[in-house]
Amino acid sequence: MLRLDKYLADMNQGTRSQVKELIKAGQVTVNGQVCRTAKQKIKDQDTVAVNGQEIGYQKFHYFMLHKPKGVLSATEDARQKTVLDLLKPADRYRGLAPVGRLDKDTTGLLLLTNDGQLNHELLAPECHVAKCYWAKIAGVADENTVAHFQAGISLRDGSQLKPAKLEILKQDFDQDQSEVLVTITEGKYHQVKRMFASQGMKVTELKRLTMGTLTLDASLQPGQYRELTRQELAALGR
Repeated sequence: MLRLDKYLADMNQGTRSQVKELIKAGQVTVNGQVCRTAKQKIKDQDTVAVNGQEIGYQKFHYFMLHKPKGVLSATEDARQKTVLDLLKPADRYRGLAPVGRLDKDTTGLLLLTNDGQLNHELLAPECHVAKCYWAKIAGVADENTVAHFQAGISLRDGSQLKPAKLEILKQDFDQDQSEVLVTITEGKYHQVKRMFASQGMKVTELKRLTMGTLTLDASLQPGQYRELTRQELAALGR
């Protein structure tokens, strides 16, 4: 059971103090009856409404975002736009945060949730969750590059990475560039960029396509988002 004010605050009906004002003003009903006490305990079978609109309770929220360039993977920043700023006010639920980070200039799949356990399951090193990226590279990746990735690259700072899968999509010898898919099971700082840098190449574009069982919805344009489907949640064990 939850207190009425926490129930409504969790469902983005306002801050706790704002919700208490709604309750005092008689704008909140429980099972059709006006309730004027914020301490009212709400049970699963109760029906809560604000100004006649029913407010169902959902403990956790899950959004798939197509992260655009120029936006920080953070919950707040005093100077720059964050991924949470891309959400409609009605979807900015308490505790929402990005699962992992994409660099400011990296695009693609980003999960936003307030499910801390899922965040851990997807990011913990011992879980080995695979993440696939499309990348455009300054430099021509070849079978030798593939072999280095498969063997596990040693970064310039001495860090030893786990084996990664590199698939070459396009080689352009005239322009000295290539397009690739790279799949990693770690999430070290700037990892993909540093992996190619160790091979004398530079990542010029980077887009995350998958994370575990999740695949970026092709219908989402950069900056757009949607809730996860039941099937996607089931695949995540939710």
